[in-house]
Amino acid sequence: MANYRLSVDLVDLYPLLLGYDLREYRLPFSLYILEADNADDACHEMMIRIMRALLKRDNSIETRVICRKIRRCMRIDKVECL
Repeated sequence: MANYRLSVDLVDLYPLLLGYDLREYRLPFSLYILEADNADDACHEMMIRIMRALLKRDNSIETRVICRKIRRCMRIDKVECL
């Protein structure tokens, strides 16, 4: 498994995420390092981690709607294999 550095853009979702206390995912532009088999798995894992953090804070219908928006609006600007 290789390490990947992801540049994540959450600007479109930033106003929705302000109501949640997400320490790791509170900035609109961030860099994350993940271990995955390939770049696609790293991107998918990043999306899953953000959604899990949201649902862990609040498991309501509104949060589930935000998770759907994450699937559509989250952008990965750059993926680098380290």
